[in-house]
Amino acid sequence: MAFTTRSREWIDNSTPFYVLILGVGVIFSIVGGVAQSAQADSDSDRDRGSGSRRRVELPQALTDADFHPTGPQFEEKVELGRLLMFDKVLSGNRNIACATCHHPTTGTGDGLALPVGEGGFGLGPARDSNEGALAHVEGRVPRNAPPVYNLAAREFTALFHDGRLAVDFSEPSGFVSPAGDQMPVGCHVDPTPPCIENILAAQALFPVTSGLEMAGQPHENAVGAAGHAGTLAGPGGVWDLLARRLREIPEYVELFKAAFPAHVRRAEDVTYVDAANAIGAFEAATWRSDQSAFDRYLRGEKGALSRDQKRGMRLFYGDAGCAGCHSGSLQTDQEFHAVGMPQIGPGKGDGISGQEDFGRYRVTGRDEDLFAFRTPSLRNVTVTGPWGHAGAYSDLRKAVVHHLDVAGGLQGYGFDARLALDADQTSTDYHVMQSPPLVDALIEESEVDPVELSDEEVDRLMDFLFALTDMRVLTDRSEIPFRVPSGLAVAD
Repeated sequence: MAFTTRSREWIDNSTPFYVLILGVGVIFSIVGGVAQSAQADSDSDRDRGSGSRRRVELPQALTDADFHPTGPQFEEKVELGRLLMFDKVLSGNRNIACATCHHPTTGTGDGLALPVGEGGFGLGPARDSNEGALAHVEGRVPRNAPPVYNLAAREFTALFHDGRLAVDFSEPSGFVSPAGDQMPVGCHVDPTPPCIENILAAQALFPVTSGLEMAGQPHENAVGAAGHAGTLAGPGGVWDLLARRLREIPEYVELFKAAFPAHVRRAEDVTYVDAANAIGAFEAATWRSDQSAFDRYLRGEKGALSRDQKRGMRLFYGDAGCAGCHSGSLQTDQEFHAVGMPQIGPGKGDGISGQEDFGRYRVTGRDEDLFAFRTPSLRNVTVTGPWGHAGAYSDLRKAVVHHLDVAGGLQGYGFDARLALDADQTSTDYHVMQSPPLVDALIEESEVDPVELSDEEVDRLMDFLFALTDMRVLTDRSEIPFRVPSGLAVAD
């Protein structure tokens, strides 16, 4: 997979020492035939090659130009979006917020293999983990809650695990989406406000329409009924009903007026498109994550990576083959691949049992897309578990090893996913993985060739993955508000 390069790392397996040029002097340091410098751009590692000199190409460092522009009143939009993100007023039963499943304390996910959405209680891995709590939940969301880091990057033109939301200029709205002809128009098609500013804002339109995620059930509230009927746009649709709620809260009306002064002058002007744009602005500003050790390294700080992290980097972009899919500045080719990740949980209604998930095939209907899912970015991957489209792996190292041997990973799967505990809901969660023919089907469709790495080499890959973590995501919690304008509780 070709991609633009900025830095080039040389691996010289035949040279037993390093040469460092310091100022005008030349110092040769030889220790047991091998020496190193933490600042050297060309730390040579004696790895598995035959001794030939080989070049490893690295992606470009991220810059502001790689992200969507901020636009006018951006700070006001971000503040409005921050409050909306954590406000349960956007759910049908007013009992769950966007941040419940995309929370900063759990890597902008929820820490569970499969989310417990509408009707649940608690936050993070403990959500609905008390015995019997799931009796109030219609069902669990069948796919893992994906992280939100860097989704404002221009290269993201399709979202969700199966890419069912994507920029498409052939569509009247400028997007292909589950909303079909009800999809609000994108600003790239018609900039007249209110219009959807980018695909990240477009994504914010959909969780509120799902009965399992936020809308609730048709017998519970009007939003749930509209969502169940497929009425998303227009009077009485999901988005209109939620906008009406926001118009009734004076504090929100003032915030919308400040964020969208060109067209919001009174309460009646507030639309859910405006809310989605504000949520997208908050996610873009808050969860842009480009200050990892690897970022600093690409920007010229050669001591940003340890020797082991550099070795892992060379494996990642070299013999391990990770960059075949995880390429580019965000470690994703933005394509869809079948990599045989374990299928757990209730599934998407596919197959005889209904517990399979055909992935991208559900969108395109093409045989080559069976069991294919979007290549996830690996930024902050150490904090965004569980991993896989169904969150089947709660151990990142196991997920990495799976990619080296898909058949072995599937056949030896440990049935240890981090699932909400309720016997009635989870008794059949491993149906697919306990069915040899269904496991064989996943193996057969996998595109990944086996790669043999030693335990030490896997250790080095893990070292490099840690270098992709922006430490701010571990230390900054300023985005979480103490209160929201609706007056509803921020914490469960």
